[in-house]
Amino acid sequence: MTADNLIDELLADAGERMVKSVEAAQHEFSTVRTGRASPALLDRVVVDYYGAMTPLNQLSTISAPEARLITVQPYDKSSIKAIEKAINESDVGLNPSNDGNVVRLVVPELTEERRRELVKVVRNLAEEGRVAVRNVRRDTMQHLRELKSDGEASSDDEHRAEVELQKLTDGRIGDLEGLLKAKEEEILEV
Repeated sequence: MTADNLIDELLADAGERMVKSVEAAQHEFSTVRTGRASPALLDRVVVDYYGAMTPLNQLSTISAPEARLITVQPYDKSSIKAIEKAINESDVGLNPSNDGNVVRLVVPELTEERRRELVKVVRNLAEEGRVAVRNVRRDTMQHLRELKSDGEASSDDEHRAEVELQKLTDGRIGDLEGLLKAKEEEILEV
């Protein structure tokens, strides 16, 4: 395999991993609530189910029958207290109430203060995404240096690949910034 092929493969792999990092951050953004009810808000909630930490969406059916209401229908009714406790302890900021069969979460109007707190949460999630993208860049740079030191690539090849890698990194971080801006606007929209 030629140096160009090795480098192209490394860059293609880095690009895919960076895209996955951006998609993961976008999914995390969907778990932050805005003024509307969405089942995705509960994606990060984990329940202590008989000693095993289990994602809420594996223990119940989650739906948003109205604009300001989320319902959680547990498959096992005996887990309803554990589900309520997990929701209370999470950073969702919603108070669950149950009738013995279904947990209901009323999504209140967001206060200005709560909106600002949520913007901070989203910014932290975006930073985690940027760190993930930079980690991919760092790993790929390490592989490029190894290729050069093993004599499989020249300094020029390494430099060209580093420039391409930086373009990929800048593009994905730009994508994250766009997603962050859109989510902030959605949160601050009254």
